[in-house]
Amino acid sequence: MGFNAFSGASGQDFSDLLKNTRGYAGAADASRAAAEFPAESLDAITGPERRWSWVEIDLSAIRHNVAVAKRRLSPGCRLMAVVKANAYGHGAVQVAKTAISAGAAQLAVATVNEGVQLRRAGIEAPILVLSEPPASAIPLLLHHNLMPSVYTVEFAVAYGEIADLHGVRAPFHLAVNTGMNRIGVRFDEAVEFLRQIAFHRALEQVGTFTHFATADCAETLDFNIQLRRFKETVEAIRAAGIDPGLAHCANSAAILRYPETHMDMARLGISLYGFHPCPETRGYFDLHPAMSVHARITAVNTPPMSEGVSYGMNYRSTGSVKICAVPVGYADGYVRALSGRTSIIYAGHRCRQVGNICMDQCMFEVDLRSHGTYRRLDPHVGDEVLLVGSQNGAAVTIEDLCDLLDTIPHELCCGFSARMPKVYLR
Repeated sequence: MGFNAFSGASGQDFSDLLKNTRGYAGAADASRAAAEFPAESLDAITGPERRWSWVEIDLSAIRHNVAVAKRRLSPGCRLMAVVKANAYGHGAVQVAKTAISAGAAQLAVATVNEGVQLRRAGIEAPILVLSEPPASAIPLLLHHNLMPSVYTVEFAVAYGEIADLHGVRAPFHLAVNTGMNRIGVRFDEAVEFLRQIAFHRALEQVGTFTHFATADCAETLDFNIQLRRFKETVEAIRAAGIDPGLAHCANSAAILRYPETHMDMARLGISLYGFHPCPETRGYFDLHPAMSVHARITAVNTPPMSEGVSYGMNYRSTGSVKICAVPVGYADGYVRALSGRTSIIYAGHRCRQVGNICMDQCMFEVDLRSHGTYRRLDPHVGDEVLLVGSQNGAAVTIEDLCDLLDTIPHELCCGFSARMPKVYLR
């Protein structure tokens, strides 16, 4: 491991770090050390080499999930890959490039910054921002060719004015509120809204969309109401002599469950990453989770019987176990509420996570006894473990953790990506 603690430093930064180390011998030693460990070589110490924890993203799973969705889509329906929130924690640039190469026609993000990131990475596919940004962001939209969602007259006019001033078009998607009551022009006011902004020559409506609140629910009444309202709205826009552009309303659940929603385009979100949007799709579609969470053991202890482990000491050793520490904690998305409720996979075996999960570390228990068909394990510092994933038939899935926490995969995946480096598998 050596100087990994200083692996991001260079020049004066390195000297400053050395001044704070025990036995600091002065500026001359600091300069000599900086020369011995130049910034270029330190930059090569990346990801899991700096800290023994990382997230692996299997890009072949992303390609597979795109293919599953495309096979489900109605003929002529385009696919939009939703890569907001850093691709649900999977890495927006890598996932976006993979999804496009697999057949996605467009991309969707939640913020202007997310769109700018994709453009700066050289991605040229159409990008929709799934909300209406502040008017102050309009120059960024136009410069980076990002399509905003539009649902207020004030923003639409400002967008058109600035675009016209610079001699460019101002493409947008109209967001329609069909009953979710989050964002959008209310369905029965959409035509009047478009008439109010129709005077502006720079504005170009290239899409019209809505979002379902209950496509992933067993109950279908509200879903059917929203779908009917959206179809009627698109028809009313056309009847008014206005081109609605690409009509799209299907999310992952609707793509898999309701072919009648496929229209001109469909938005693949959580299922792009291998997760079923609802129990009703399980067993019918073979989705592959792309994310797994890995770490290496950093310490092994054999505490005597009754000695406690971690904050609060709500776990105490039985005296026949090894306690292994790994550098993953709640700041990495390994939620503290999982403490003592989940398992960590070591050598193909599920081992109980014990003690309170800390901000940066957690612990698990390895039974030192041999009994029945159980093979005695012998953990060592540096051995790899899985916090999420499968090995030799043992598995801990994101869905398993969601069941314990009463949450959804979206939240956990975003959390695991917070600060752990990503390793991409092709």
